[in-house]
Amino acid sequence: MTSATVGSSQPPALLTKLRLAAGDIKIAHSVFALPFAVLAAFLARPESAPWTRFAGQLAVVVACMVLARSWAMLFNRLCDRRLDAANPRTSRRVLASGALSARDGWLLALACAGGFVGACSLFLILWGNVWPIALSVPVLAWIAFYSLTKRFTALCHVFLGAALAVSPLAAALAVHPAALLSSPALWLLSGMVLCWVAGFDVIYALQDVEFDREARLHSIPARMGASGAIWISRGLHAAAFALLVLAASPVGGDARLGVVFAVAAGLVGVLLIAEHVVLARRGKAGLEMAFFTLNGVVSCVLGLAGVVDVLV
Repeated sequence: MTSATVGSSQPPALLTKLRLAAGDIKIAHSVFALPFAVLAAFLARPESAPWTRFAGQLAVVVACMVLARSWAMLFNRLCDRRLDAANPRTSRRVLASGALSARDGWLLALACAGGFVGACSLFLILWGNVWPIALSVPVLAWIAFYSLTKRFTALCHVFLGAALAVSPLAAALAVHPAALLSSPALWLLSGMVLCWVAGFDVIYALQDVEFDREARLHSIPARMGASGAIWISRGLHAAAFALLVLAASPVGGDARLGVVFAVAAGLVGVLLIAEHVVLARRGKAGLEMAFFTLNGVVSCVLGLAGVVDVLV
């Protein structure tokens, strides 16, 4: 084998950096918010709008979601790299360990932010909607702000929930701004996302109680202890389910959310209970299943069921 052949088999430096960053921020976890954005886009679509137009809008919404989350996660890893390096659980993250330099991290983060702004501009260029580009930078600032909140408030989990709760509202605004004034279901879904995400982030923070206290970081588990935090998480998830039931009811104001979505809402209630049963029985050993698996199922079930109802 020649030296040229050997050299050509090595991945380019840029691809290596992209692979490291993508693995660290877990692109697949976009599943937590993306189904709600897709559902909101379907709910916002005017019945008279051509499907070809909507397909283009939906594709740009998905691109915006992935780029915005990537920006927010990279910003989080950059802001927390020294804290992550000191925490045994997170010390192997690529920015904390030095596998990816802070300079490269910032370049990738800013590229995602620029891509997001560029994608938002397409709504103005292609469909005459100025709102996405007008709000693009404030949205980027808002979803990045969560990374700073644990330095001064135990409500950091609520800020994370609010960052993800923007997704259905932003998707609806991008597809048809007037839908935000005519569909209470969109706001109820956004409130559900806020409470749901805040609830499971409280659970996730149980892993770092001791470290957060030593580093003087704020979280509900660090302040309330494990038992108090779990009860707060249960309360948040109960509120999330109540908002979901309202969205599926006549109060939600969207008759297209029918039987399929109602059944899915009931299933989500069962899944949320199962999440807390797993946590109660297995403790921290059950966090992987409670945090990632069950919550991923929650978002996919609701998003798919809502879209099916709208289409059928």
